[in-house]
Amino acid sequence: MEKERSATISIGGAEYDLILTTRATKEIAARFGGLESLGETLMKSENFEAALDEICWLIALLANQSILIHNLRNPHEKRELLTSEEVELLTSPLELAAYKEAITSAMLKGTARNVASAPAKGAAAKNRRGG
Repeated sequence: MEKERSATISIGGAEYDLILTTRATKEIAARFGGLESLGETLMKSENFEAALDEICWLIALLANQSILIHNLRNPHEKRELLTSEEVELLTSPLELAAYKEAITSAMLKGTARNVASAPAKGAAAKNRRGG
């Protein structure tokens, strides 16, 4: 189930699934005021260092969701959480830019709504009549 809601990245030779969970959404809301504000905050940051800090924090947060899910389901095989500091040390600024697509993908998958819509009754009747 997590694979359909995640995007995979590699940090320091290890694979991490980025997942937007309810817990991650709450943490993003506490830090940025909501998912909508996240993009604005990252794009408008006048301070390059602060923007890098926020991106590293976000990568660690989203990567840790898959680790936390694993640890919940496998209490005897717990994995260590990824820290922002590890993300900083094991990546380059170029890699962080490349992770943007994975972050966006994970967030879109996490907020996607699967809505099936039926044709309007009038439209269905009109199509049957051939008009």
